[in-house]
Amino acid sequence: MTLHFCEKLDHALKALTLTRGQLAAELGLHKSVVARWLNGSVVPSAYNLQRLTSLVARRSAGFTILDWEKDLPGLSRALGVGHDNGPPIDTAYQAVGLNLAMLAPAAATTALRGGAYEGFYRSTRPISQYPGRFVHDYLMVRMGPDGLLRFDMQAGGVTAKGYVLLLQSQLFIVCEEMTSGALAFGIFNGVNLPRAGTLDGLILICALDLERSPTASAMIMQRIGDLTGEHETDDAFFASLGKREFFARTDELSEDLKSHLVRDVGPTAFAAGGDWVLRLPLSRSRSAGEALVSDGSPG
Repeated sequence: MTLHFCEKLDHALKALTLTRGQLAAELGLHKSVVARWLNGSVVPSAYNLQRLTSLVARRSAGFTILDWEKDLPGLSRALGVGHDNGPPIDTAYQAVGLNLAMLAPAAATTALRGGAYEGFYRSTRPISQYPGRFVHDYLMVRMGPDGLLRFDMQAGGVTAKGYVLLLQSQLFIVCEEMTSGALAFGIFNGVNLPRAGTLDGLILICALDLERSPTASAMIMQRIGDLTGEHETDDAFFASLGKREFFARTDELSEDLKSHLVRDVGPTAFAAGGDWVLRLPLSRSRSAGEALVSDGSPG
């Protein structure tokens, strides 16, 4: 370990806009441990150094344990913040065909907060083809090697793949519905805690009817498991989720949840104090942190 590791760690936290509290939470350590690393009284064990390196690598693709041995300019380049480090931070988005002005702040927010949303989720939403019924989708959110937050969904024989863009306190999902060939979109309210438990938002899809009708609805996503970090294990567990029941049982959902997912809008609802259009203000959002639904996980 180098003599001034504490300086390098402090530099890395500033480059990644991470607080010592956030670092401790993501590593599952007490804040006093991180404080001792930063004041130079102790250095991380080999095990914790590897975990710390993996955390940094999720935010700065290509970062390795050897990068800690570099001087500060070299460390800056490894972290993607040097003056001569090549393409800007949104290059990875551009490489996959996304080239918008807001991608640079989205990439920065993803580097800072993306880890909070990684995991397996089960959604609950109404389905237009079956009025009165609700369905479950199964989803995996995982950081890709390029630093982009990936989105995979499957249920009822339908699969979708795409990206999650984090901006301010919201998640913007852009994905391809692979089964019938269409784009789908979602906007969800985010959380400000170390790990998301429930995400609440609205989706826009093409219904699987003969006319491929544009359809908007509310959707709740609940965490049902954490990633192990082993891609083959996580992929196998995600594949198994697709075999689970698509339709929600009639006795499974509370009336309160049903009312939240299917609510009246338009002139009559507005006159009674409701909404003119389908919307989800933060004051009514059910997005929340750290709430694990007991439904199994690969770990």
